Amino acid sequence: MDLATASSVLRLLADPTRVRLLALLEREELTVAELAAVLHLAQPRVSTHLAKLKEAELVRDRRAGVSAYYRANSEGDEHQHALIRSLRESIDDALLREDAARLPGVLAERARDEGWADTVAGDMERHYSPGRTWETLSRSLLQLLETGDVLDIASGDGVTAELLAPHARSIVCVDASERVAEAAAKRLASFDNVQVLHGDMHALTLEAGRFDLVLMLHALTYAEQPSKAIAEAARVLRPGGRLLAVTLGKHDHRAVVEPFDHRNLGFTQQELNELATRAGLDVISCNRLSRERKAPHFEVISVLARKP
Repeated sequence: MDLATASSVLRLLADPTRVRLLALLEREELTVAELAAVLHLAQPRVSTHLAKLKEAELVRDRRAGVSAYYRANSEGDEHQHALIRSLRESIDDALLREDAARLPGVLAERARDEGWADTVAGDMERHYSPGRTWETLSRSLLQLLETGDVLDIASGDGVTAELLAPHARSIVCVDASERVAEAAAKRLASFDNVQVLHGDMHALTLEAGRFDLVLMLHALTYAEQPSKAIAEAARVLRPGGRLLAVTLGKHDHRAVVEPFDHRNLGFTQQELNELATRAGLDVISCNRLSRERKAPHFEVISVLARKP
């Protein structure tokens, strides 16, 4: 971010009302009337400040019937977001705390007037409701699976195996970190069909043709030799068995991923497809799964392939 852009952002946030608005819109999606009620300000004044924030692409809006809902824009220049985040984290003010305390009452009033589902229509995945979580959804859908014998490469502390264990004949977890493998063994101790091993994805100490499904969920970002790791996964698959690999898309944000010990900067879909093909697998699908809303907007890609 250049000096002119930084100065522009700082001038925009020199008005405390705009800082209050951003603080609220980072918490919740709100209408002009709701913002006015929280801030105890007239709606025209709130609209004027919102227009300036929207022009600077710090907030965005969506239409829902006759209403417009505003929220903080999580996309855009990552350096600009970092500057705003730094300013926000350095502020401790009674006025901001009072705004936050009034927000639940305004949201409760909205729910009474419209009904919760109506207020979040078109944006439902961003909002919490009791019992409706991603974990609940995952556990519900997993009941539909019959996975057979599963190998989870770079299994971490066993959270995936914990989800799959009730639906698999057997699961073997392999991780390169002894400490992480020990944590997984403790987590998974109650499952008789799960085994946890300390091992190297590039040289698995497992017999060929043993598994119906091999998972490499964010394993490849830790692979020194991705082609060798995929070849090992293919080796231990039975004929007709499947490989599911999920990894970061190609990026240039080395400084961001270095604290996580990544060994590479992700892959293109073509590279991921070719890795599976060179390992002798038939690619069923290779596509982008998601793009993060927050900068630097990491993309996640996957390949699903079958052993002939």
